[in-house]
Order: sequence, then C-alpha cells, then structure tokens
Amino acid sequence: MEVVDICRELIRIDTSNYGADGGPGERKAAEYVAGLLDEVGIESTIHESEPGRASVVARWGGGSDRTDGLLLHGHLDVVPAAAEDWQVHPFSGEVQDGYVWGRGAVDMKDFDAMLLQVVRDRQRSGRVPDRPVVLCFTADEEAGGHLGAEVLIRDHPEVFEGCTEAVGEVGGFSTTVRGRRLYLVQAAERGMAWTRLTARGRAGHGSMVNHDNAVTRLAAAVTRIGSHEWPVRLTPTMRTLLAAVADLAGTEATPDNAVSLIEEFGDAARMIGAVLRNSINPTMLDAGYKVNVVPSEATAYVDGRFLPGYEDEFFATLAELCGDDVTVDYVSNQPPWEVPYEGALVDAMQQSILAEDPEAVVAPYLMSGGTDAKHFLKLGMRTYGFAPLRLPDDLDFTALFHGVDERVPVDALEFGVRVMDRFLDQV
Repeated sequence: MEVVDICRELIRIDTSNYGADGGPGERKAAEYVAGLLDEVGIESTIHESEPGRASVVARWGGGSDRTDGLLLHGHLDVVPAAAEDWQVHPFSGEVQDGYVWGRGAVDMKDFDAMLLQVVRDRQRSGRVPDRPVVLCFTADEEAGGHLGAEVLIRDHPEVFEGCTEAVGEVGGFSTTVRGRRLYLVQAAERGMAWTRLTARGRAGHGSMVNHDNAVTRLAAAVTRIGSHEWPVRLTPTMRTLLAAVADLAGTEATPDNAVSLIEEFGDAARMIGAVLRNSINPTMLDAGYKVNVVPSEATAYVDGRFLPGYEDEFFATLAELCGDDVTVDYVSNQPPWEVPYEGALVDAMQQSILAEDPEAVVAPYLMSGGTDAKHFLKLGMRTYGFAPLRLPDDLDFTALFHGVDERVPVDALEFGVRVMDRFLDQV
C-alpha cells in the first residue's frame, strides 16, 4: 500500500528537533507533504516560523451547507536518534520482519502517512467529505510546538476558521487486556511544567565551612521533589477507562484498586499508569566550575506534569517542596485539558474501529505527555487523539515512543488506513 512508501519517505527525511540547539528543520518534509497533496489537486501553504521550521496547511472538502470544520493534524518533527544504538539506521525507513523501522515510525510519521494516503485516495476517487476539513502538518511539536502550532494559531488563526473539532495523536492504538483488544482514544492530556530551579548562596573556598551553599540547598530541594509520593487522582476520562478495564476483569473500579487495574495493561501500564497522579521528575543539574570553589548559584531542571482539575494542587506542592530558598521559573508551562467522551465524532471513531475489529473494546484515556492539541484547544476546538493501529499482543508499543528501534507493523498501517477511511465517511 502507498501508506508504507509515504511513511518510509517521511522517515528518510531527517527532521530531528534538538530544541534550542536547532536541527535540520521540517522544510524538506513540508515540501514533500505539499507535493503529495498537489499531485491530487489539493492546494496547500507552507508557513515558516523561522528559516527551515515549516508547517503545512491545506483546506479540503466542504461544498455543502456544513460550516463546522474538522482539523486533522500531525507533526513533522521527531526527537533525535543515535544510530549506533539501533539495529537499523534510524533514518533509513527500512522494512524488516513486517515492520517499518525508523525515527518517527510511531511518533508520528505513521499517522501522517495514513492521513496522506486516505486523503489522496479519496480525492482521486471523488469521495471528498461534505464537512470542511483542514489538514495541518506542524513543526516543532517535540519541543512544545512554539515554532509550529503555537505560531499558526497566533499569527494565522484564519486558516482554522470554522474548525470546531480536531483529531491528531496519540490514540486509537490497541492494547490487550484479558485477551481482548482495547483501543485507547485520547480525550485528555496532562499539563506540562518544564521548570528551572535556582538556588543561590555564598561563594567561597571549598576547604572552608560554608553553611550558605547553593549546591546543598538545591540538592535538598531536588531530593524532596524526586522522592515525593503523589496521591492517586482520577479524572472523568480515567474513571471511564478503568470502568471498561474492570468490566473485562470481572470487578468494579474504585480509587483503591486503580493501580491494580492499570497493571492489567501489561507493558502499556508504563504510560497509562503515569496519569493516575501528578508527577515531577528531576532531569538536569548544573553548578560550579572547579572542585575547590563553592559556587554562588546552582540550577536544576524538572519535568512536571499535572492532571486536569489538579493544577492548584500541583503548583502548591511544587512550591512547598522547593522551599523559600529556591526560585522557580518556567521554561514551558502549558495547561492540561480534558474533553467529554461523547458526541458524533466519538461515535464515528468507535464505529470505524469496531467495523474493522468487531470484538474489540474502545475507551478513552488520558495522555501522559504533551501534544499540539493544547494549542488548538485555544481556538475552542474539542480535540481527540486518534491514530488507529491494531498491534500485536507482544509488542511493547509504548516503549517505542522516543525509544530505540522505533518501528510500526506494516499491517497496522494498513489497518489504520481502512479505519481512517471509514471514519471520514461518518464525520
């Protein structure tokens, strides 16, 4: 199928995002996507926020009385990959053992490829949806979307005019619980607080007693943060998911058995279990320049994630853990979100999955990481993650996000194309 070729070509275009340190950018990938759309008569526009940092936007469909547009979006950038750690080169797009391998195969050039094949096929055959659709392939999602989706909604909001709902990553993939495939649709997302902590003290000679040591002060705060036990907090989305799991397990879902129910997901519990609580992980430390010099300043970075409805608890706890002697600055502070798991769009997602996998269960979940959905919500869109993949029971799929040997099954890509085609028939 064409989806495999498109996915491979996208992987071969290195769009590694190093954050503040730059990278090759998304321009070549954006031009490739624009060319695929142009081949079938869909006009698109490439928007550059900085040289090489490019997003693609196109309008498609419509022509009826409907004015409620649908945004379908994916991102073109990927996190970096070290080739020496991989079984195959991460930018080769090789097909081995029934998988397409490479950085972006899971996050998220697979969905870009599925979307492009479905749109191209429908355009060629004249099956253009009555509902107006905006196709958007963004830059910089892997660094918070500040040079991609954020720029688009701020400087070019007109390209999304009329859009009331949005569909993007990360959802629609299957896990296996008690022998049943359970497809997870993203309906919520934790907020993100990438935070810089700074402690200051008195500089001095390393051989002398110093009770005003910035490193000691910072280390104490980082230790408190890293060892803090956050309480279980269930949002409406997770209550719905746990109820579905409990039904398969022959029990009832309660806050007390939430952790054990999450264990039913096996390897996927790594990601899904993360959204039972707020969390903060220390990730970087920096202080000093010589072993016998006590520095006047020490800094640390922590990755904080917080649940919808529990923002106040998160920030109050962070302040308490830091104490009065550590200042807090935010590198990126983005709110969480949660939308109702109901309505015609949700019905279309569920029905399109069940048409291809009738014995499956479909339920919502809360995403542990961040996506571009946070930005599109600012324009009032109800947004979901739905990149459908039917996965082997023994594949540790969640480990492949930003992981080594990232790969996606060829038959999962083909399944996703069929599901997305059915989905567009119903929206």
